[in-house]
Amino acid sequence: GEETWEKLKASAEVQDAFMTYTVYDDIITIKLIQEACKVLGVSMEAILKLFGEYFFKFCKMSGYDRMLRTLGGNLTEFIENLDALHSYLALSYQEMNAPSFRVERGTDGEMLLHYYSDRHGLCHIVPGIIEAVAKDFFDMDVTMEILDVNEEVERTGKKEHVVFLVVQKTRRQTKRAKPNGLQDGEDIRREQEALQAAFLRMKEKYLSVSVCPVKKSNWDVVRSIVTFGKGHLRDTFEPIYPESLWIEAKTFCEAFPFHIIFDEALRVKQAGVNIQKYVPGLQTQKIRLDEYFSIVHPQVTFNISSICKFINSQFVLKTRRERMPEAWKDQPTLKLRGQMIWMESLRCMIFLCSPKLRSLQELEERKMHLSDIAPHDTTRDLILLNQQRLAEMELSNQLERKKEELRVLSKHLAIEKKKTETLLYAMLPQHVANQLKEGKKVAAGEFETCTILFSDVVTFTNICAACEPIHIVNMLNSMYSKFDRLTSIHEVYKVETIGDAYMVVGGVPVPIGSHAQRVANFALGMRIAAKEVMNPVTGEPIQIRVGIHTGPVLAGVVGDKMPRYCLFGDTVNTASRMESHGLPNKVHLSPTAYRALENQGFEIIERGEIEVKGKGKMTTYFLIQNLNATEDEIMGRPKTPLDHKGKPQSLVISIGYLSTLHFRSFGVELHPSAHSDS
Repeated sequence: GEETWEKLKASAEVQDAFMTYTVYDDIITIKLIQEACKVLGVSMEAILKLFGEYFFKFCKMSGYDRMLRTLGGNLTEFIENLDALHSYLALSYQEMNAPSFRVERGTDGEMLLHYYSDRHGLCHIVPGIIEAVAKDFFDMDVTMEILDVNEEVERTGKKEHVVFLVVQKTRRQTKRAKPNGLQDGEDIRREQEALQAAFLRMKEKYLSVSVCPVKKSNWDVVRSIVTFGKGHLRDTFEPIYPESLWIEAKTFCEAFPFHIIFDEALRVKQAGVNIQKYVPGLQTQKIRLDEYFSIVHPQVTFNISSICKFINSQFVLKTRRERMPEAWKDQPTLKLRGQMIWMESLRCMIFLCSPKLRSLQELEERKMHLSDIAPHDTTRDLILLNQQRLAEMELSNQLERKKEELRVLSKHLAIEKKKTETLLYAMLPQHVANQLKEGKKVAAGEFETCTILFSDVVTFTNICAACEPIHIVNMLNSMYSKFDRLTSIHEVYKVETIGDAYMVVGGVPVPIGSHAQRVANFALGMRIAAKEVMNPVTGEPIQIRVGIHTGPVLAGVVGDKMPRYCLFGDTVNTASRMESHGLPNKVHLSPTAYRALENQGFEIIERGEIEVKGKGKMTTYFLIQNLNATEDEIMGRPKTPLDHKGKPQSLVISIGYLSTLHFRSFGVELHPSAHSDS
């Protein structure tokens, strides 16, 4: 899944995105596989096999389905033509480094598959691909076992050579009762199977002839054909061959301008007119082919036995630069792609080929023209079509890069948006901010009950008069940062700060039944936190006054520029009066706040009746402590104090604000700091 993929990329420390037309080092692949083994708990062989199976499905989904289906009529032919497919794909993916395959046919559906690659450690992908192809295209069950693994030193370095034993078994189709309407389809299927069996018999008969030096000629094999009709075998056909070849040597060399015939010692016997034109050395008598060419693909030693071993593969030869005329040394070397055919009667090999060119630009760089390629040679069309395809690929590549740039920008934009939203939500309640972003008017809301807290710093005016403004700013910043952290712990809403005054509310903007308890715990935390903030004048901890009142309010957004979420009502005034009539380091409660906290696990003492400005006489109270919570819980500290033996001194179980907290001693004394102010 996507989540696991992201985890793999992060743990393997690879780039965030991969581009279609960019070449990546196999080290990245191996890193991802190793991390997948750790995360998923499976072996590397299993990961690679699963990857091979999925890669086949991915190729089908990517538009290569029809191309893959037409590679061969059976699994053997499919594998034999994989190298040709890779050669075609190399026109688009020029830097692809594909493996090479060779098949040795056996009996009873068995075959040996030789896998050659200079990319080590990836051979287990092959069984995943081949087994998936066999099931999907040929309705076969295939088992693959590794018989041998070794390294062969080739011209390009050490190549991994793996030999697989491939056993094919036709999948048994379960017999099911078919409706009458499907009977015709069954007849057609049986006829097609009969045709296929006939074709297979013909192919086996034909392919039983050796490609390498033997006395029996391919032309002696009789092949049958099946005519079109109702699907039944009509008659047989025997081809007729002329006693002598009715074509002049000159005409042949002009009709096939790019061909070379050489003997077992690699001595050139014949060459097409245009290959002589672009490799002048071929006009010299008794020259060896390997003096002027090297084999690019398959990467084998340049001798007749190696060529025979890969006779079914597509060959690519490249001219040796040192053998070219001095004036041509600066231009790119010529590559020839084609087929090797052994001619037993002559004991010679013919290489029928064409220039390997990807675009008109490559044609020009080699000082060639389309007229140099025979009219019947589809290389002409391939160059023109691939020129258009390369342009489309370049456009696709640019679009993909732009898409990736947009993805990165979108990711950065999302991060910046989150930062902006975090800042906005710090100023306004989330639902209010979202309404404003959508351009909606935010209606004022009435809250039947909530708890409001005000606090200020004792002798703040005297402190301001006695020290530099920067010291005041530092002191307030330190104090407000601690208070802000507590608002998140106790889930109360910070309304505003004016100078040294700090205002919070519980139960607004989201109504909640435990608003009074939350604000009370927050007030106790403020008192503890204030002890950590120093008075810049005296160097002693500052003192704060806190006042709390519970009652109804009206809340809403005021202003267009720098809008604020404000509270209105007599409850706000009364809470402010509780703060201004309070005492240093005391939490002053109004009668309604007291009633809200009564029997909720708080220690509260009566202050008595006092005269409150604008309110007359009121009986008020002081909040002392929460009897069911430790100082660490009030402050949101994660660690539990340990004794000298490393054992927890108390087990604190907290279930919400309304729950009872039980303290149980486990054979050790409670730490003195386990309770605040007690």
